[in-house]
Amino acid sequence: MLRTTVCPTLFFAILAAAPLPAAAPRSAPAEPVVERILELGPVWSGHPVAFCLLTHEGRQYAAYYDDQRRMTVAARRLTEKEWSYTRLPETIKWDSHNYVTMAVDATGHLHLSGNMHCVPLVYFRTEKSGDIQTFKRLAGMVGREEKRATYPRFLKGSKGELIFTYRDGGSGNGNQIFNVYDPQTRTWRRLLDTPLTDGEGQMNAYLDLIQRDRKGVFHLCWIWRDTPDCATNHDICYARSRDLVHWERSDGTPLKLPMTLKGAEIVDPVPAGGGALNGNVRLGFDAQDRPVISFYKFDEKGITQTYNARRESGRWQAFQVSAWDYRYVFSGGGSIGSEIRIGPVKAEPDGRLVQTFRHSKAGSGRWVLESETLKRIATLPAVPKAGAALSRVESKVSGMSVRWAVDEGRSGEPGVGYMLRWETLPANRDRAREGPPPAPTMLRLVKVREVE
Repeated sequence: MLRTTVCPTLFFAILAAAPLPAAAPRSAPAEPVVERILELGPVWSGHPVAFCLLTHEGRQYAAYYDDQRRMTVAARRLTEKEWSYTRLPETIKWDSHNYVTMAVDATGHLHLSGNMHCVPLVYFRTEKSGDIQTFKRLAGMVGREEKRATYPRFLKGSKGELIFTYRDGGSGNGNQIFNVYDPQTRTWRRLLDTPLTDGEGQMNAYLDLIQRDRKGVFHLCWIWRDTPDCATNHDICYARSRDLVHWERSDGTPLKLPMTLKGAEIVDPVPAGGGALNGNVRLGFDAQDRPVISFYKFDEKGITQTYNARRESGRWQAFQVSAWDYRYVFSGGGSIGSEIRIGPVKAEPDGRLVQTFRHSKAGSGRWVLESETLKRIATLPAVPKAGAALSRVESKVSGMSVRWAVDEGRSGEPGVGYMLRWETLPANRDRAREGPPPAPTMLRLVKVREVE
């Protein structure tokens, strides 16, 4: 999977290595083994905002907001327990959009962006390779369309080049911008001479992670939204590309940029008010590396259900996987604590497909899907992220939840993964809470090994 960052929270799932038996799926998933826990320090817990963990060539970097809401970067060698720290001149307010993200370029320099919700671009870069003490704020990247930036993401292009994308504009009226970095001149330029998506002043696209398949093709899905009201999400779309510059439909027909609603390939024409929510349109792949787009919407009875769409017989077909009896109704602006979260479809070694879900009424778990029909075979318990103990809330403050951040890099050790763990209150539509804020919680690095 192409490593990028997203907002808000990603969920880290470690699947047991053994394939599912042909007759009876395993019902008791094994917990990953926790090999090490390191504390980084107390962090802000008044509302959730995504942190960043990046492991690269024997070093590890974490970017987060400390107990005073200050943007902080910590670093260590994987062979050491002690962290070094630096604080950057940014302080977060009550906005769960304002996550922080990092990347490393071909020369080892770190790039960081975050604390942005329709504000001028916030961007830092190290002066020395791998040295967080040399982070320096830059006024911008290209110098235009940088006054109302949101949702920064770093990713790698088809030739390994560092690419940066963000939304220019606001919810209901924004365009998706892509820049590419030249490590020799240490400058950015536009990857595209036009936005990738354009809401034409009437809407904006909410993109899922851009993912790359085994053949090197990039895939993208998104949903449009008309206004800051989250009930106005509509029309799930898809596109693919070999170089992130030239885009096409699933049948190979070229797409004209910028992609608009009128010119895009529509996977499911969910209407505004139809129960689809941005952040829950997910791109995965089946065992044959075919893209599968997952989302939820209202069924014909007005109940919220999850669907998986795949191109079949020349057109996209959506297959219902859930059988819930709850209508999830949402509306308004600001960050909301979503009552339903779904993960992308992922292929198991035996060809079956697995998809995670979390439902405020129906609980959490994993669906096992038959690869050819996308039919649900079984519903299994959720796999613990890092053991039952770490999954339990420690804080005595009512309403606290455990937050996780996956590693955006590579551990370099087979079967080993790293995560950040902390606790916060839920999103509050980006508004300050009444009364004193909760006490800070401890940010920890957790090292886990998959059970063989």
